[in-house]
Amino acid sequence: MSILGLKKKQPKTFKVKVSTMDAEMEFSCEVKWKGKDLFDLVCRTIGLRETWFFGLRYTVKDTYAWLKPDKRVLDQEVPKDSPITFHFLAKFFPEKVEDELVQEITQHLFFLQVKKQILDEEIFCSPEASVLLASYAVQAKYGDYDPNFHKPGFLAQDELLPKRVLMQYQMTPDMWEEKITAWYAEHRSITRDEAEMEYLKIAQDLEMYGVSYFSITQNKRDTELLLGVDAQGLHIYCPNSKLSPNKSFPWSGIRNISYSEKEFTIKPLDKKKEVFKFYSSQLRVNKLILQLCIGNHDLFMRRRKVDSIEVQQMKAQAKEEKARKKVERQILAREKQMREEAERAKEEMERRLFQLQDEARMANEALLRSEETADLLAEKAQIAEEEAKLLAHKAAEAEQDRQRLEVTALKTKEEKRLMEQKMREAEQLAVKLVEQSERRLKEADHLKQDLNEAKDAERRAKQKLVEITKTTYPVMLLQRVSKVLCCLLST
Repeated sequence: MSILGLKKKQPKTFKVKVSTMDAEMEFSCEVKWKGKDLFDLVCRTIGLRETWFFGLRYTVKDTYAWLKPDKRVLDQEVPKDSPITFHFLAKFFPEKVEDELVQEITQHLFFLQVKKQILDEEIFCSPEASVLLASYAVQAKYGDYDPNFHKPGFLAQDELLPKRVLMQYQMTPDMWEEKITAWYAEHRSITRDEAEMEYLKIAQDLEMYGVSYFSITQNKRDTELLLGVDAQGLHIYCPNSKLSPNKSFPWSGIRNISYSEKEFTIKPLDKKKEVFKFYSSQLRVNKLILQLCIGNHDLFMRRRKVDSIEVQQMKAQAKEEKARKKVERQILAREKQMREEAERAKEEMERRLFQLQDEARMANEALLRSEETADLLAEKAQIAEEEAKLLAHKAAEAEQDRQRLEVTALKTKEEKRLMEQKMREAEQLAVKLVEQSERRLKEADHLKQDLNEAKDAERRAKQKLVEITKTTYPVMLLQRVSKVLCCLLST
C-alpha cells in the first residue's frame, strides 16, 4: 500500500466573505455545508440568538436572493467568485421593536440597517423626522453632548441626512448641524442602546419601513402595480406611490396564498370578499415573494402565541442584563459625579492656591514698595526737618524784619504826618502864590493899561507939540513944555 493511500482525504472547502452592517468576516466552508450551517456559524460568531429576523442575501443577475437554509450552499445560484460574498441582513422586520427585539446586537444591527435605508432613500422620511433621527444617531455615536468637546463642525464628516432633504432646503452644513445639535443636546443621559431604540421606534412608524416592493401586473392588460410585503400583510400600490397603498390584505384576513408559475392568488378569510390575483413574470422574484410571504406570516402567527422557552429565557436574561447595566450605569454615574466634583474641588483648590500665590506675591511686592516708601519718607522727613529748621530760622528773621518794619512803619507814619503837614503848607503857600501871581498879573495888566494910556498921552502930547511948534509960540515956552513932559514921563 502506498503512502499516499494511507493519507486521509482532506474535505474540499470554499471561501466565503460575509458582510454585516458593521463588520466583514471570512470563513472556510465545507462543500457539503447547507445554508443553515453557514448561517449558524455567522450567528455564533457575532453572538446573535434572535436568528429568525435575519438571512444571508446574495446578488444574482439583476435581482437578489436569500440563501435557503435546507439546501447546500454551492447547489444554489450563488456567485461563482472566490470568496463568495453574502450580506447578513434583516430579512423580516418586527411589528413593535420595543417588544420584540431582545438582544442588544439584534437591536444594533436593525438600527444600522434602517439608518442606511433612510440615508439611501429606500425609506422615505420627512425633513423634520430626519433631523430628529439624526440627533439620536449622534447620541448613539458620541454619547452625551458636551459643548466644550463637541465644537462646531464636529459632525462635518458624518452622513446623517438623506440627500433629498439636504437639497430640499437652501441651508448650509453648519445650519443643519446646528438644528441636529439642538435636538442632540436634549438627549442627555440616554445610553447608546436607548438612543438606537428611540431611533427604531420613530422609524417603524414610517410608511416604507420594513416593506419589500415588487413590480407586478394585475391582469392580462398588464396594469402595472407594486406589491409590498411586510410584517402586517400584503399591500398593493400605484407604481409612482410607495407611501399609501390602494389595497391592503392583513395577515389576519388572508386564508390562503397560492402560487402557480407567474400567477399569485390571495384568498381572503372572508369568503364573501373577492379573490385577488396578480402576476409576476420573473421566476426568481416569484420565489422571493413567496419566501417573504411565508416568513412574515409565520412570524405574525408566532407573535400571537406565548413565547417559547428560549425566547422567555432570552427576555429574562436581557431584563437581568439591562438591570445590571442600569446599576452599573448608576454606579458609573455616581463615580463620574464624584470624580467631577473632585476635579471641580481640585480646580477650585488650584485656583485658590494660584490666587493665594498671587496675593502673597502682591503682598511681597507691596511690602517692598512699603519699605522703599518708608526709606523715601524717612529721607523726606529728614529733609522736612531741615526745612523746618530753616523755616524756623527764616521765621525768626522774618519776626525781626517785622519788628523793624513796625518801627519803620511808626517812623514812616510820623514822617508821613509831617510830609502831609508840609504838603498842606505847600498847598497853602501855592494858593497864596497863585493869589499873589494873579494879583501881580492884575497889577501888570493895570500897569500895561497905564503904560498904554501914558503912551497914548505921550503920542497926543507929541502931536500937540508938533502942532504948537508949527504956530508962533515962543521957543521958551516950547522948552518949558518939554521939561514938563519929561518930568511926567520920568514919574
